[in-house]
Amino acid sequence: MKTMSVGDFKANFSTVLKSVLAGEEIGILYGKKKEIVAKLVPKTAEKKARRKIGILDGKGKIKFAADYKMTEEEFLNI
Repeated sequence: MKTMSVGDFKANFSTVLKSVLAGEEIGILYGKKKEIVAKLVPKTAEKKARRKIGILDGKGKIKFAADYKMTEEEFLNI
């Protein structure tokens, strides 16, 4: 990832934008310590991983006693 200060970013905005469109990530440095406070990433890089459904599937067991009964009203909490 390429980094640049806020001043450089402001002075070269169109060049930076072209770099981001080309797929490059750019970190923006700010403050006395020159810490990265923001990142510019291409729109195609923002894809999130699909959420895993059923993450606990197969991890536990449920067993009901043979004489267990529940009415529909109890089940629906009426």
